[in-house]
Amino acid sequence: MLVGFTFKNYKIFHEQAELTMIANNYDKSRAQDNIHECDNFNLKLLRSAVVYGANASGKSKLMEALQFMRLFVIQSSQSTQKGDPIQVQPFLFNSRAANEPTEFEIIFIHQNEMYRYGFEVNKERVLSEWLFHRPKTKEVEIFYRQNQEFAIHKTQFPVGDTLYRDQMVRENALMISVAAQFNSKLAGQVLDWFNGFRVISALDNAGYRGYSMMSLENDFLKTKILNLLSKADMGIQDMALKSFEPEELLNSGKLQDESDKLVELIKRRKLRFASVDAFHNVYDDNKVIVGKASLDLETEESSGTNQFFALTAPIIDVLEKGWVLAVDELDSKLHPNLVRRIVELFNDHKINKNNAQLIFNTHDTNLLSTDLFRRDQIWFVEKDRYGAAKLYSLADFKARNDEQFERNYLKGKYGAVPVIHDLNPSYNTKIEKHES
Repeated sequence: MLVGFTFKNYKIFHEQAELTMIANNYDKSRAQDNIHECDNFNLKLLRSAVVYGANASGKSKLMEALQFMRLFVIQSSQSTQKGDPIQVQPFLFNSRAANEPTEFEIIFIHQNEMYRYGFEVNKERVLSEWLFHRPKTKEVEIFYRQNQEFAIHKTQFPVGDTLYRDQMVRENALMISVAAQFNSKLAGQVLDWFNGFRVISALDNAGYRGYSMMSLENDFLKTKILNLLSKADMGIQDMALKSFEPEELLNSGKLQDESDKLVELIKRRKLRFASVDAFHNVYDDNKVIVGKASLDLETEESSGTNQFFALTAPIIDVLEKGWVLAVDELDSKLHPNLVRRIVELFNDHKINKNNAQLIFNTHDTNLLSTDLFRRDQIWFVEKDRYGAAKLYSLADFKARNDEQFERNYLKGKYGAVPVIHDLNPSYNTKIEKHES
């Protein structure tokens, strides 16, 4: 489970931002469902968190910060070569910050042990990196890196000591990533957690739609997907994955890109193309089921149906394995009631038995309700006049017994709402000129 995520000087975020999943002790509401008690560490962790804010305020940049850290941990030892730049972007609207490093730190619990891991980078190299391990009550420093110098716990992290002595960690790669490649148990545990951490964008489901499609080949997963679609009132009774043979695909006219390289990969069966048929009941005049009609999911079903189907496998996977799912714009193309039901899947301790967590941003204020979220589960992102975003929680505000979250938010009581001026296209606005 995610305990907390902290980052600084990344894109629209200038000062340090912290998202914590530790429940506030002052809030006693919805404790049974929305909180998991980690007795080993005397912690109460939230099962979900939602982020609100105006357009361009930084909600998506928070998700991008999570994704950058995740991908850099997983890929830095393999996807880059010596001298390759690190694809990180600092805060650019401050002359000092633009030349300062970007920092990330994450705390999580994996297999009943706690880890605190972080690093500091610029575009050229890793400036610092650290890992602390807490198997029970005491936190132990596994290693600390300053540029290419390492202080290493040789007993707990012998692989790291060997890598350091043999100078096998590039200045633009993370020690944790390299050590995992050399079968370090501790580094492997960290990589396992990051591999299970899913960060997706509902605005572009291409990255996970295929995963849901391929899941239809597994009877167990298919049953769960159909169950979710049924409860979402999509009217779909069955689904079937239909794969194209290379010759059929090349002659179908379905390929927008027919480059020689792509055609060769298809012929060699290195690429697989498929579609999904969705089956609906057919009724006679007496409302009796007499058969099934199939529709092509992508071209004949609604965009909302396609979006929810794409989300089904990631949701099922995370719930089954107790992972973390972060979704940018979860409400994209989905009915508010359906988004609410997705959140309830994670908040319900009877369904979410493996303590998976959901973190998402949205503009859907219907979710701002005391019967769905606690105060400490609701977060806001607001951008100041200098272009810098800040992240803060509703728990930072003084509580009232009769508080109506949605109304107060829309009235601007918590901030993080747009200041909208006259939208008349003839509205006079002073444009500052700059010399190129």
